[in-house]
Formats: sequence, C-alpha cells, structure tokens
Amino acid sequence: MSDIPYIDEAEGLEAPRPQFGGRELPAGATAKTLFSYNAWDNVQWNTEQEELARLRVSSNSNITFSKEEISNFEDSANIFWDEFYNIHNNRFFKDRHWLFTEFPELAPDYTEAPQRRTIFEIGCGVGNTVYPILEYSKDPRLFIYCCDFSSTAISILKENKAYDQDRCHAFVLDATADDWNLPFDEESVDILILIFVLSAINPTKMTHVIAKAYKTLKKGGLLIFRDYGRYDLAQLRIKPGRCLAENFYARRDGTRVYFFTQEEITELFTSAGFTEEQNIMDRRLQVNRGKQLTMYRVWIQAKYRKI
Repeated sequence: MSDIPYIDEAEGLEAPRPQFGGRELPAGATAKTLFSYNAWDNVQWNTEQEELARLRVSSNSNITFSKEEISNFEDSANIFWDEFYNIHNNRFFKDRHWLFTEFPELAPDYTEAPQRRTIFEIGCGVGNTVYPILEYSKDPRLFIYCCDFSSTAISILKENKAYDQDRCHAFVLDATADDWNLPFDEESVDILILIFVLSAINPTKMTHVIAKAYKTLKKGGLLIFRDYGRYDLAQLRIKPGRCLAENFYARRDGTRVYFFTQEEITELFTSAGFTEEQNIMDRRLQVNRGKQLTMYRVWIQAKYRKI
C-alpha cells in the first residue's frame, strides 16, 4: 500500500503519556531498561547514525518521476486522498489524546471567560484532533471549525455520532487555492492547528498556505504545529524512485510527504509575520516491547503567535 508503513505511528502515541522531554533514557541503560517503556525522549544520534541517515536519504532522493507524473501527483492530490479515506475510513489514524500534554492551550480552564473561543484546524482528516478536543472540553463557548482537502474525509467526520453542529463546523477546503471560502470572518480565530498536514503540501505552496492561515487568526492568536522532521524513520524507509523534489516524496498510494528541518519551519512562519514561541526537535526512540524492536522517530513541534 505505502512506502511509509509507520505513518500511523506519528498519530498513535499512547495516552496518557508524559509531555515531551520528560522521559530520557539513562546513560549506559541496559536492554531491560530500554524496553521498560514505549518511548524515550531527546535520544541523541551518534555520528554513525547521522551519516547512515544522510546516505539513505541521498540514495532515495533521485528525482525519477517525469514532469508529467509530478504534475499528476499535484493535480490529482484530492483524488489520492479521497481514495486513501475510502480504503481506510476512520481506522488508520488514532485519536490524538496526546495533544493536551503537548499543547495544553487547547484545553485550558475557561470557566471564567465570557467570550466565545474559536479553534480552526486545517487538514482535519476524519476528526482525530477535533473529537478529542470536543470530548475533553465542556466549555459551551468553544467552537471548532475544521477543514480538509478530501471531501471523503469530511463526509466520514460528519458521520461520527459525536459530530455536533452546535460546537463544530466541518467543510472542504483546498488550502493551496488562491482564495479561501471560509464560514467565519478573518482575524476571528483564537487557535489554529496544523498537525501533520503541511508536509502533505507541495513545498512551493507552503508559504501561501501559511500566509492565508495567518489572516484567520486574531491578534494574539496562537498557531500550533507538529509534523515530520528530517531523517525520520518514515523518510529513511522510502524506496528509491519515489522522490518528487528534495525531501519531498510520493507514496505508492499517491499521497505525498515532506520532511522538515527546524530552520525551515522558523523561516516559513516568521516570514509570514508570526513570532516564534517554541520550535522543538522531537527525537524519540519508540520501542516495540513485544517484538523487541526500536524505531527512531523525528518530529518537529512548534508554536507561533500573531502579534
């Protein structure tokens, strides 16, 4: 199906879990210690690991697609994502209950706040972020807008019995389009969510998407971000011949993925006018205790403020 069999692990961290950075592997740890938890934070790579990762990416990064094929991946992106959700429905990604440990701003105590609070998620898929927030927060003043490129994903999201039109409005949106037809006013959003979505967009269009997202936020509004980092396991496992551009690939199912550096994220968001509050390289060693396997994951987690 896909060249990236571990894509779901970016979504499927177990809950509850400590906030990132709270569980570091002790120096000189034994195998027994290593396999005593499902994940370890801030795992540093040695020179050999770094070089091996660089060589693997170099070997799988020759652009082998023709211009016509590259254009087809771009022009048919919505079709590929519709097919993805037609196949997997709501069973592929896990609900992101870890959100509240990493981004506590999503569920603060707003019992004393008289005004309505608005959250907007771009690339909501079938609701793996939306529904945990709705479940966790009982604030009657909270309202969530969410959109996705895939009309199939939005249909599945709305079929969920937890979908409540008094608290949520889901709609189809191509975030790369020149004009956004939004069901709310510009500069009205308190928190904007970009979780594992920017990586699916053509890198040449990312600046446009971020600039449009900036306009939706109120002054003082917060953007939260999490996505794939350079040399993540998913990138290292891609087979040669799937590269579209530097660090940008097409999976066999037609969906695409980009792998970021921290510096790229800083440049993308601050160039759009955001102020950086957080930019963390989440280097995590995930452990499969049953199979005694280790998996090195690299994600970037960030927060940006509209001042």
